[in-house]
Amino acid sequence: MKRREFITLLGGAAVAWPLTARAQQPAMPVIGWLDSGSPAGMTANLAAFDKGLGEAGYIEGQNVTIEFRWAHGKYDQLPAMAAELVRRPVAVIAATRGPAPTRAAKAATSMIPIVFQTGTDPVKDGLVASLNRPGANVTGASRLSTDLIPKRLGLMAEIVPKMTAIAMLVNPTSPQTEAQMQEMQEPVRSLGLRLFIVKASTEGELKTAFASVAQSGAGALMITNEQLFIARREQIVALALQFAVPVIFGERESVVAGGLMSYAASFTDSFRQVGLYVGRILKGAKPADLPVQQPIKFELVINLKTAKALGLTVPATLLTSADELIE
Repeated sequence: MKRREFITLLGGAAVAWPLTARAQQPAMPVIGWLDSGSPAGMTANLAAFDKGLGEAGYIEGQNVTIEFRWAHGKYDQLPAMAAELVRRPVAVIAATRGPAPTRAAKAATSMIPIVFQTGTDPVKDGLVASLNRPGANVTGASRLSTDLIPKRLGLMAEIVPKMTAIAMLVNPTSPQTEAQMQEMQEPVRSLGLRLFIVKASTEGELKTAFASVAQSGAGALMITNEQLFIARREQIVALALQFAVPVIFGERESVVAGGLMSYAASFTDSFRQVGLYVGRILKGAKPADLPVQQPIKFELVINLKTAKALGLTVPATLLTSADELIE
């Protein structure tokens, strides 16, 4: 064989070999992401999810890929999105921010593992059989946000001691709204307060809702962890100041953005737990063997600058018990 022919043959083999090798490499596993909201306001949560994945040895784009499906508050689209991910097919589904994505995923598959992130009670919602033994193909992390309603009401009563009524902002299109309103009834009665419900399902309805709160005589407002409200947190913070309404939130990020106060478990930590569980499942763990993760710490965050702007005096008891004071 002539030298030129040998070099040509060797060069062709060098080109062909990596192509062949790549063809023989197993395809990267695909994670399906099913969320009832939008990417707005989710930067920190997505970073936390990636951190959890990394703790399990997975990095997006290197040894795993993610297919995102965002419902943008259109809950009726979740079943079709879940079915798309199942047809893809994905190796595991992360169903985040509430029980609705998990219900849609469960209806679409009984085989593909599902890891949820929710603020509600997953047993009461029918997502799992129990917290310690989830059973079937579903597990996840709960922030137990709805269990904190009495505590949040008590905190608002401390900072607004003369209030006789409290308002609650809900999204009437959310499947969780009825349960959220029911869960408010007894804690409100136990404090001798009246409950005023205001509703908003679009960005444009938020200003009307705050105007209604201001006119109702309610001394404060409780915001549910609805996807619309999280995505529009900056607008809500601005409206709270415009209408001089003290607001307590279910997530720290809204207080950092200028809200008055929050009492909650960490949103980002629950997303990190979901990422870690997804990674463990990709390595072979079964959802039924992974107990539902629950928060062990709840944080009180107060924005002192906002309190001053609203003309409120934060009691010394709250100042000393707060986990974080923003000035």
